[in-house]
Amino acid sequence: MSERSGSATEKIMGSIIDTIADNLPKQKSGQFDRGAVSEKVKNKLFGRQKTLHGVLGGGKPADVLLWRNKKISSSVLALATAIWVFFEWLDYHFLTIVSFALVLGMVVQFVWSNFSNMLSGSPSQVPRVELPDEMFVNIAVAIGAQVNKFLSFLQDVSCERNLKHFLVAIAGLWAAAVIGSWCNFLTVIYIGFVCAHILPVLYEKYEDQIDGFLYNLLGLLRDQYQKLDQGVLSKIPKGNMKAKKND
Repeated sequence: MSERSGSATEKIMGSIIDTIADNLPKQKSGQFDRGAVSEKVKNKLFGRQKTLHGVLGGGKPADVLLWRNKKISSSVLALATAIWVFFEWLDYHFLTIVSFALVLGMVVQFVWSNFSNMLSGSPSQVPRVELPDEMFVNIAVAIGAQVNKFLSFLQDVSCERNLKHFLVAIAGLWAAAVIGSWCNFLTVIYIGFVCAHILPVLYEKYEDQIDGFLYNLLGLLRDQYQKLDQGVLSKIPKGNMKAKKND
């Protein structure tokens, strides 16, 4: 059964890829005017004027995502992978990891304080570990700002009366729900973290090819949406709003 399902999946994916490959050249030579294409190529993807490093915010975070320093980027990715392996493959729990880390820290401090006293004859000062309060405040403020941005975006989409944007947002939330049913929240975060460390550097390396492919794909999707709009959405009765306003 597994082999049959795997072969069926490969056939479906192959047919989808062949369909896109057959349609993309037609779209490229078809309905777009030269001015629009040249303007898109000039402005890059989604009207981007800045460099990719600037789009990612610049500074050290952008350097890490674009692998400017391979040692730091690989270390961050390896640390995230180790955390994911501990929690997912080895079935450790967060409380277990924290407890073991605290026990190890207490043992090290106990041995340090007692043996140094025995060797030197005078009690040694074990350094205190203190986390600054500003760190927790900054983390809470950053998370709160992102949550508020996301909620504001959903409210804007819901109230702007744009059916296209509304359907895209609904489809995105539905896709997130489906992905969440396949794997847990930690795995989703890890996949997003890995994609954030792989996709930007690949895009920077193959920027022109990816821009051309995505513009052709967006043009194909736009044609399909126009067909849907002309065949289905335009036939949905919207009511005589002008008559109501005049009344």
